[in-house]
Amino acid sequence: MDNKNPRRQFFIQAAQAIAMTMMGGLVWSAFLKESRANPLILRPPGALEEKEFLKHCIKCGLCVEACPFDTLKLASAGSGKPIGTPYFIPREIPCEMCPDIPCVAICPTKALEPKLVQSDGIWEINKARMGVAIVDKEHCVAYWGIQCDACYRACPLMGEAIKLELKRNERTGKHSYLLPVVESEVCTGCGKCEKACVTQEAAIIVMPREVALGAVGTNYIKGWESQDEERLEDATLHQLRNSNKNLQEVQDYLNNGEL
Repeated sequence: MDNKNPRRQFFIQAAQAIAMTMMGGLVWSAFLKESRANPLILRPPGALEEKEFLKHCIKCGLCVEACPFDTLKLASAGSGKPIGTPYFIPREIPCEMCPDIPCVAICPTKALEPKLVQSDGIWEINKARMGVAIVDKEHCVAYWGIQCDACYRACPLMGEAIKLELKRNERTGKHSYLLPVVESEVCTGCGKCEKACVTQEAAIIVMPREVALGAVGTNYIKGWESQDEERLEDATLHQLRNSNKNLQEVQDYLNNGEL
């Protein structure tokens, strides 16, 4: 019947081709959208800045295969992460801080850049900056007054990346808080602290550094530069009420050594 109706067959095939093209476009746009999703993804040690990393990573999976602890995963379709790229979830399997950093050594494109985790050509895992740990003070039991140092003891740079700060309990006047404090410039983002956290949902989590840490950038107004002062010309200035009193209270607070 089709041979007798070539015109009808042509329109059927054309409609099928259009439908396939539209479906392909929808699938591709979904992949593109997914590839730009999830800014909280954590990369392996030595990863370039995210945009550069995505340019260099060829999604070969060699770093995942090289990881001896199965920490690294390859993002799959539907994961909300750039498909085929390596990442890890600290709460499940943190980075074990391998001294020879095999995931970086095997990368063929330097999306994982050896120089970022080396000192004079020698592997130095402590230079890794996969992310930075952030303490959720609202849910950390140490901030409730319950003694807990699980994250501190789990940290491979104990006493350096995570320190315990002694603070007086003003409510009782008899007890002290022992509070975990993260040194962001030392923290490697390995996630061992997050894995060790005793709360149901970790009260210390590792986030990408560009998300977790602020940046001064160009918005900060430096009083010693005239061009920055010019930005204040149209600003409405308000005199603080009781400014002298407030200033005196601040000075008293500082002089009392309560910091």
